[in-house]
Amino acid sequence: MNKTEKTEVIDQLVEKLNANDKIYLADCSTLTVEKVNAFRRQCFEKKISVTVVKNTLLKKAIERANDSKLAELIPALKGETALIFTDVSNAPAKIIKEFRKGDKKPALKAAYVEQMVFMGDNQLDALVSLKSKNELIADVVALLQSPIQRVIGALENKGEDKAA
Repeated sequence: MNKTEKTEVIDQLVEKLNANDKIYLADCSTLTVEKVNAFRRQCFEKKISVTVVKNTLLKKAIERANDSKLAELIPALKGETALIFTDVSNAPAKIIKEFRKGDKKPALKAAYVEQMVFMGDNQLDALVSLKSKNELIADVVALLQSPIQRVIGALENKGEDKAA
């Protein structure tokens, strides 16, 4: 790869980093080709982008990115790195956890989700438990409907009591 190609790759990575606020770094180094392809397929089905990148190029892209908080991911750039972009904050964590039943890979190196940095594989459960935007909206709607349903239920019970 010559210098202009490297510059193009870095520019593309900077563009992706600036456009996403849900970024995962994973280690898939010991997985077989079949398992890597199965992992990528599961991610693709959930509209999650997976790319294996060179750590040096990703480091330069992180340094050029708009969000300075991304620099906290740099210590995780060791070994093979799979760069994962998503729209749903907990989807990659769920796929990683489900995929590695009985195996230790893919391992979570780090994640940047909604302005927060999660370092290390021990943060996987915390990331799985994060709620997506749609789940949070559903919770709020359920909370708002709850008092209304109680009032309606009470009114219906009063109506039944008078009829009896």
